[in-house]
This record gives sequence, C-alpha cells and structure tokens, in this order.
Amino acid sequence: MEPTTLIAGKAVPLDRSDVDTDQIIPSDWLKRIERSGFGAGLFAEWRDEPGFVLNAPEHAGATILVAGPNFGTGSSREHAVWALVDYGFKAVVSPKFGDIFRSNSTRSGLVPAEVGAAEGRRLLDLVAGDPSAEVVVDVERRLIEVPSAGLEIPFRLDDDARHRLLNGLDDIGVTLEHESDIAAFEARRSGLLPLLPAGSG
Repeated sequence: MEPTTLIAGKAVPLDRSDVDTDQIIPSDWLKRIERSGFGAGLFAEWRDEPGFVLNAPEHAGATILVAGPNFGTGSSREHAVWALVDYGFKAVVSPKFGDIFRSNSTRSGLVPAEVGAAEGRRLLDLVAGDPSAEVVVDVERRLIEVPSAGLEIPFRLDDDARHRLLNGLDDIGVTLEHESDIAAFEARRSGLLPLLPAGSG
C-alpha cells in the first residue's frame, strides 16, 4: 500500500444519500476471485442510466468522490472499496460513513473524509457547478481545500487511520511496526512453555 499524504484532482458529485455496498458493487461481481478488475462494476446498475453522473465526460479521470450522507452502509464486503480504488478514486467525502466501510477503506488506501452536513452540501453543490474545480484532500492536516473557491473544510479521520494512510500501512504493515517486540517475545517464549518428558507427545 502506497503512503497517502495529499490527493489533488477533479471530483465527482454523487448527490445520493444512504448508498449501500450493494449499490457500490452489485452482488453479481462478488464471484470474482481476483482483487483487481472491480472498477468495471462500480455502480454498475446506475451506470446503465445515461444521465448518471459517472457517465458524464466532464468527470472523467476524477480521483475524489463527493457523496451524500450515510455512504457505504450495508454488508461488510471489501469489494466496495476495491471497486472504488480500482476505478481510480483515492478519497470519498461524505457527512457520514458506514463503520465497516470506513475501516475497510483505510486498510486499502482509500481516504474516507467525513465532513459536517452543511459543509458536505456546499462541496457537492460547488463540484456540481464547476466540474473542473481542483479539490485537494490533505490527510496530514485533515483538510479539504478548493483553491479556486477559497474553500477550506476540516474533515474527521481518527489518529490510527491517519497513521495508516500517511505511512501506507495495511494490517501486515501495522503488525511489522512491532517487529522488534515480536522478535523479543519469540526469543524468550520457549522459556515460558512447559517442557514435555522425552518421548511424550
């Protein structure tokens, strides 16, 4: 997982609330055994609608998704995060995330930037009105900026998630941060175990 400190790019305004993981990646796509290729299934049913925002050419290449409240609810499928990342998104902004979705995001390098409801609405309207506006998500400062509009919005991200993202740590990486402690424990562990008589076991 690559460290994520700053994301700058265009944003897609997904003006829908209560978007669940089945809408993010329909269950038909869960039969895949690889972790890659899920971007093609992102919002698959909605993308059949010609007017769906992701189909608009002005949003091509966007790296930030600005959504309504309650994003990523429903089942715990990691595939929802994989689909967003595989499509090219590096951050999702919403006034509220599903807890499991938020956790899965930070373990896959996707920034779940949680903002206030009023600030989220303002950012949605701004991006919808100006698709070319550059949006900056600063993980270190926990701040979203739209320089062309002079907009600065703080976002919530717990310290553990921020540490993971800034240092590019998945679960294995977090464990390896304690490698010296683990090695020290293993070195003395045999002395803590009971000895079996020879020939037993």
